[in-house]
Amino acid sequence: MEAPIGGRCDERFGAVRDEFAANFAERGEVGAALSVLVEGRVVVELSGGWADESANRLWSDDTLVNFYSAGKPIVATLMLQLVDAGLVGLDDPIGSIWPEFAQHGKESATVRHALCHRAGVPAIRQDLTNDDLWDWETMTSALAATEPWFEPGSRHVYHTNTYGHLVGEMVRRVTGDMPGRRLRALAGPLGADIWYGVSEADLARCADVILASAASPAQLPPADGADESSMVLRGYFNPPGYSSFGVVNTTQWRQAQVPSTNGHGTATGIARFYDALLEPGRVLSAELLAEATTVQSEGWCPVLGEEARFGLGFQPTNPRRPFGPNARSFGHFGTGGAVGFADPDAHLSFGYVMNHVIPRWQSTRNRALIDAVYGSL
Repeated sequence: MEAPIGGRCDERFGAVRDEFAANFAERGEVGAALSVLVEGRVVVELSGGWADESANRLWSDDTLVNFYSAGKPIVATLMLQLVDAGLVGLDDPIGSIWPEFAQHGKESATVRHALCHRAGVPAIRQDLTNDDLWDWETMTSALAATEPWFEPGSRHVYHTNTYGHLVGEMVRRVTGDMPGRRLRALAGPLGADIWYGVSEADLARCADVILASAASPAQLPPADGADESSMVLRGYFNPPGYSSFGVVNTTQWRQAQVPSTNGHGTATGIARFYDALLEPGRVLSAELLAEATTVQSEGWCPVLGEEARFGLGFQPTNPRRPFGPNARSFGHFGTGGAVGFADPDAHLSFGYVMNHVIPRWQSTRNRALIDAVYGSL
């Protein structure tokens, strides 16, 4: 069945629409949306395909979908706003705002370490269940009690799923608000349809995520010591549904707050978030944004299985996985190909979301769209 495509784009971005259609015709796309703003003006806003695997529900311009790690910079931004406000410093110990975290050798871990994947807790040691996953206090208490897998600040290991509880709890400790509430306060004035914890009224807008089979291991390896295979597996599968496997299309998952992994939104919501970042002082000061989008952490990552580098929540563009041709571009990919980024030199913001999850971050689909956008400028 041919995928229906709706929306609009400026005439000069016709090649972008062609590639968006080719994603469905040639590259296996099921449902997706794309939004591009240049100089604050929408030049591409497309949606197409299906919100479910059986092709019964059309994808519309307000369809929400899980965008995975594309949400990491969003929870980081909630924390960075508190740094901008002078309520906490980047090099303050995490324990200064979250005293329970400062145990078992994590006393030296700083806010900066947390934001750039150097805090030492990419996995939780205590065995957890999916019932625990829905309880913020249980998850953050288990994280605080975890003995670090390495000395904080000594190396870089991608905090795949713990990142959201780590940074989100720091936000809660400083403000008293859960990340989802802070996000509504940020996103509302921006007109950005992005969520941690989808409201009851908005659940019907959610697209089903179509995952390749990815079952949890029958038994997790022991959590003692610094064994990297245990660290990696526990980072993905403790609790079993931490990476969304087996729970992604449930109401519990959609309404929970797992800010590293279960952010939901539209492509336009992501693009508007990045567009606002390009306006100095609107979301973050120019000085702090510049620091947050330059490399803070780099090196071999056993979780990603490759050399990686990160800013403070953001991925600075890199030649292996570029956002575009300009060196100051920054953003974040998500599992399966979702991506949001900003390019200060082109004054461009980009949001792409989809529901057919394919391995890793960059795909032929998002690459074709990004290349077509830059080819149209």
